[in-house]
Amino acid sequence: MSNSLVAAVADRTLGQVLADRARLTPDAPFIHFGPETVTYADMQNRASRLSAGLSAAGIGRGDRVAIAASNSPEWLVAYFGAARIGAVLVTLNVVYREHEFTYMLGQSGARLLICDEESGGFQFRPFLTDLAPRLPSVERVVFLGASGADSWDALIDGAAPDSDAGDPAVTPTDPAVVLYTSGTTGDPKGATLTHASLLASAAMQAERFHQTSDDVLLGALPFNHVGGLTCAAGSSLVAGGAVALLPRFHPDLVVDAVRRTRLSIFCGVPTMYRMLLAADAFARCDLSATRLCVIGGSNLEPALAEQVVTRFGGPRLANLYGLSETSGACVISPDGDTLEIVTTTIGTPLDGVRARIVDDDRIELSRGTAGELEIRGACVAAGYWDKPAETAATFAGDGWLATGDIATMTDDGHISIVARKKEMYVRGGYNVYPAEVENVLAADPAVAMSAVIGVADPTYGETGYAFVVAAAGVEVDVRALIERCRRELAEYKVPDAVEVVDALPMTPAGKIRKVLLRPSRD
Repeated sequence: MSNSLVAAVADRTLGQVLADRARLTPDAPFIHFGPETVTYADMQNRASRLSAGLSAAGIGRGDRVAIAASNSPEWLVAYFGAARIGAVLVTLNVVYREHEFTYMLGQSGARLLICDEESGGFQFRPFLTDLAPRLPSVERVVFLGASGADSWDALIDGAAPDSDAGDPAVTPTDPAVVLYTSGTTGDPKGATLTHASLLASAAMQAERFHQTSDDVLLGALPFNHVGGLTCAAGSSLVAGGAVALLPRFHPDLVVDAVRRTRLSIFCGVPTMYRMLLAADAFARCDLSATRLCVIGGSNLEPALAEQVVTRFGGPRLANLYGLSETSGACVISPDGDTLEIVTTTIGTPLDGVRARIVDDDRIELSRGTAGELEIRGACVAAGYWDKPAETAATFAGDGWLATGDIATMTDDGHISIVARKKEMYVRGGYNVYPAEVENVLAADPAVAMSAVIGVADPTYGETGYAFVVAAAGVEVDVRALIERCRRELAEYKVPDAVEVVDALPMTPAGKIRKVLLRPSRD
């Protein structure tokens, strides 16, 4: 393709790229959402109306608008509507709870929050009412699925659509998204993704996968994650293709999407593929249109790779590696990689991306030597929102991003992840940083000390296992401790098991030696 897609979005904003698509292919489908189909012209019109509604509410360039909602066309309307006027979308996971909402909305300074009224049985209206005194920056909450003055319809009521790209003052280097990623200290950091970085990652991925307007990609990953926002919606936008969007992942919803559309690209994490392969209804699906299966989020096991290739009828299988800090994909399996290579490497850097392996002093190491993987390219984020020290530690002044992953690189550029420099583990495709969970556990009066590790799990890849030492003279109520975590953290961060121990192994310097921690039960 000679980087034609990359060139097409260079020096463009999200609003301009959407307006281009709406002008060139207005009737082409962009989003399939159950029985609903949203064309590019539809998305442009809806995003334009939201821009007008936000402007009428006093939201302008640089203001933060947060969203906590399941995948839906409205989610993307919020994304493009905010981008058109230069507002910054703060993406929250709908499963976040008290701790995450309070910190992220406060740290970002979000002025307006768009939120599901209900999700998975959880009622957000009373939750946010109780939380309001701790959210001083939030001036207005808009509920999806509601009626009345605080509804989505009320926000866009009376706003007339236009066909332009929005505020002409918005530039490609302006921030478009703040996406929070947990940190080793327990405080989440908001990766600041620009119009340029989001479009660069999306276009480079689309080039590597040869995406076209004929492709329909499965959108099962949440939009608050770059896997959904960039790898699915963004890459389809720049290629002019469509997304078969799911509100959440479930095998039955995937089966319905397969029956309604001719899915050509599947994209998910290993847990999703395992669940699909185990579903009886999926075994009867016609997958003849599938040309590509993309697996990201963690290492790809050879047995799973064989099963995927067999069940999907021999499509190309590719690994995808990316971070919040790279706005999406930055390393992908190239054309022609064998199954063995796909299961032992994460691929090669995308065209326009440079990668290197460095030591602790950030000196580049020779090929085949393990060190920290660093990435450089137009896809790299602008830093962490309002965190200059953390930004300086991760984003070097010369443009290199420290990924925190220990890797090796072959002479032909294939990269293999060896270990994580950070303590992060991945549960079902979601990154979990133990420090954040440990901070919640340690806040309980019954807990004197805590440590959380990731342990292998056949379904989720890894799950959390917590060790706690009781405070003097106090008995730990494990059930209450887990309930505390559920109240303050997203469900995927809650430890699957808590073990009370007399002591934790320590280093001479007083740090916990997690490498010596072993669960006493399966």
